[in-house]
Amino acid sequence: MNTQSNAMPDSFDAQGIAPAVLSATRPMYWSLRRELWENRSIYLAPLGAAGVFLVGFMISLIGLPHKMRLWSSLGAMQQNHEALMRKDAIGMPYDFAAGLLMVTAMIVGAFYCLDALHGERRDRSVLFWKSLPVSDLTTVLSKAIIAIVLLPLMAFVVTFVLQAVMLALSSAVVLGSGQSVATLWTQVALLPMSVGLLYHLVTVHSLWHAPLYAWLLLVSAWARRLAILWAVLPLIAIGVVEKVAFNTTHFAHMIGNRFAGGPEAVTVAGKWAIDPMTHLTPGNYLLSPGLWIGLIVTAIFLAGAVRLRRSRGPM
Repeated sequence: MNTQSNAMPDSFDAQGIAPAVLSATRPMYWSLRRELWENRSIYLAPLGAAGVFLVGFMISLIGLPHKMRLWSSLGAMQQNHEALMRKDAIGMPYDFAAGLLMVTAMIVGAFYCLDALHGERRDRSVLFWKSLPVSDLTTVLSKAIIAIVLLPLMAFVVTFVLQAVMLALSSAVVLGSGQSVATLWTQVALLPMSVGLLYHLVTVHSLWHAPLYAWLLLVSAWARRLAILWAVLPLIAIGVVEKVAFNTTHFAHMIGNRFAGGPEAVTVAGKWAIDPMTHLTPGNYLLSPGLWIGLIVTAIFLAGAVRLRRSRGPM
């Protein structure tokens, strides 16, 4: 009996279930879901901008059959001479839609970063979030991923769907007027435009703009109030001091180049980098010093934001 009673605990220990090990990626996954849940403007703003633009585009379709009929009536030489004008007239709404959604994503990303770490200290919810088994590094990185990765990706998906709907509506209108859609589909190359748009968003809006978003996160973690002023005024002050002291504008040029996107990303053939005739140069871009300097600065700013979140308390 004693032998059996002693053996039973050993057998239970041998068959015991090991404690569950928390996946290293699970805290990041739930942190990203938390950001999307708390900040619905991340996806509502691009969708709203796309909806407003689509309404305006549908109204403009009233004159599309007349334009197509006019271009079809031109002679061969006139068609060649008017080719660029025709392309601009047909493709301009698609370029404008992409530009609108890119600017929308940039604005949403800027305001999101400014409030990301400042807001949780202001409403004192930082006390609750710090009580969870999620590190400051995971929290800051999740917010950076939203601005640097998810927002450009959201802009791409919404733009692609919007342009596809625009092309479908235009084709229906042209066919309804008894004309061929060959000219329309020739001038609106949806797939090359989408490839160029994705490349532009990754190279410029994600990687090239990463230091700007990281700077805003750093200011958000440091400022006690009016984070937007603390983000902008130091940059203006540095530019003014440089101009007064040395009569140069190197800092202003550097910031402007960072906003506009480096020339290393693309060799622009048209007005937009997403033009189908644009020559993409990923090799030059990956070898450009500006890219890697920007990524190093991004890492420094994010490290500072992590340290500040760890030390800063609620306001």
